[in-house]
Amino acid sequence: MQTLLIGHSPDADDAFMFYALAKRIVTIPGYQVDHVMADIQTLNQKARKGELPVTAISAAVYPEVAHRYRIMSCGASVGRNYGPILLAPEPMTLSDLANKRIAVPGDFTTAYMLLRLFVGAPFQPVQVAFDKVIDAVQSGQADAAVIIHEGQLTWQQTGLHLVLDLGKAWTDDTGLPIPLGLDVIDRRLGDQTMHTIARALKESIVYARAHEDDALDYAMQFGRGIDRDTCRTFVRMYVNEDTVDMGEEGRRALEELFRRAVERGMIAEKPKVDAIEF
Repeated sequence: MQTLLIGHSPDADDAFMFYALAKRIVTIPGYQVDHVMADIQTLNQKARKGELPVTAISAAVYPEVAHRYRIMSCGASVGRNYGPILLAPEPMTLSDLANKRIAVPGDFTTAYMLLRLFVGAPFQPVQVAFDKVIDAVQSGQADAAVIIHEGQLTWQQTGLHLVLDLGKAWTDDTGLPIPLGLDVIDRRLGDQTMHTIARALKESIVYARAHEDDALDYAMQFGRGIDRDTCRTFVRMYVNEDTVDMGEEGRRALEELFRRAVERGMIAEKPKVDAIEF
């Protein structure tokens, strides 16, 4: 059997999605899956170099890797009226952020792209590991921070103040969900293999949702200390019907994200949203 490297983040939602594949409840004919776990910024960097045949990426980095990868219509992390949040030590307006230092979880992340879209004033990005952004504010390294992952549920414990929910701002402005993360597959694998792998990932997601408690037991290993109820809430936020199939609305949301990024000069051109459907 060939070894198939699949990259995803060591987070509860990704672990939940890949549970059935990790436990070989769902298999990919002819392949032994090797899970490569890394934070999303690292996975984005690997995708830019084409190091992984299948990987999770930030939606924001897709324009740079679209020539190499196709999007799988399953596996997307989509927020509906929620997403990354911007926090500060004291109440602030967006205009207050002018020239402030804002800790962001990577320059290729969708969270950073959204921040640039919605904060009109110029600011100084401070690139920090996603789990260190709050530390950056509390230590004085940054004046504000963008929070992703389970921090979206636990931020009230930090004593910081909500400046903006970027996912809600996006939905309020566009009427669309926000596609934060994608699962992509290397075009060199060929159409038949790409469809086989995408189908297996969809089966893994469907199985996990149908066997939620068992999949949660596995996902809890990657929850960074959150309790079971919080983990369940977080997983349900980002493993949902949109994850099973992003659908036409998800593709339109990606088109709109890339259109706005081109308009603001963040990317050179809007890529084709080339999704594997079945």
